[in-house]
Amino acid sequence: MSYPASTTANTLSSDRFITPLPGGHHWCGRINKNHVIKLKSLAANANASLYVVNADEKLERFNMPDSLKAQYTLYLSEGHVLYSDMGRVMASIISDDHGWNDAICGPSTAAMVSRQYGEKTFQDARNERYQNGLDGLLTEMSKFALNESDLTATVNFFSKVTPDLQGQLSYIITDNTDQSISLRFEMNCLVFICNAPHPLDPSHIYDPADIELTISQAAPILPKGKSDVCRDSCEQNQRGFENNARYFGDYENA
Repeated sequence: MSYPASTTANTLSSDRFITPLPGGHHWCGRINKNHVIKLKSLAANANASLYVVNADEKLERFNMPDSLKAQYTLYLSEGHVLYSDMGRVMASIISDDHGWNDAICGPSTAAMVSRQYGEKTFQDARNERYQNGLDGLLTEMSKFALNESDLTATVNFFSKVTPDLQGQLSYIITDNTDQSISLRFEMNCLVFICNAPHPLDPSHIYDPADIELTISQAAPILPKGKSDVCRDSCEQNQRGFENNARYFGDYENA
């Protein structure tokens, strides 16, 4: 099934909002605090480049270096959180079937896609044209008066990269079919997603997998003293959640 590049074919089922994200297409939306977005890969070669900013103060954005440094990791997975450049937790990865999500390589670019897959333009193929991660994200960000200067790093969900002894990164080909990743949002966020090939994907066939997005209400986070998979995965995350509590005036949990 083919949808416009900025997908609008949505359904509302019970308390869930479900929308398709076909391969190569892009999406944006406001996800409020205490909601979950689940990404489900419908085929083997998914890559969802995701970027978030604070919906109420767009100068606060996802900070990749602090997210990795604070949690002593090279990748993001279940139990990890996405930190902002203000030391607050923007979103928590509460479940992850894939197990390793690249936060280093960023989105693909037009030059990368053209060099690897050739060119297929809108004039040639309409909505089946070859698209890249960077331009897809910038298209969605422009709807909120954001541009390339507002984009830092992305998380490439469903994509694993590993270094060799010389520090060269390699893309690990895996079957993502039916894998799901769920993020619980800890503040109101603008979320931008582009479903385009990873920049290190060695394939020469342009065939990014379709992804299904589901947005639902989050279960209440457990109070301090009871274990939460992300807040209590390390002391740094506990402090990040305390920063959130101060930001929202919730001083009982600060």
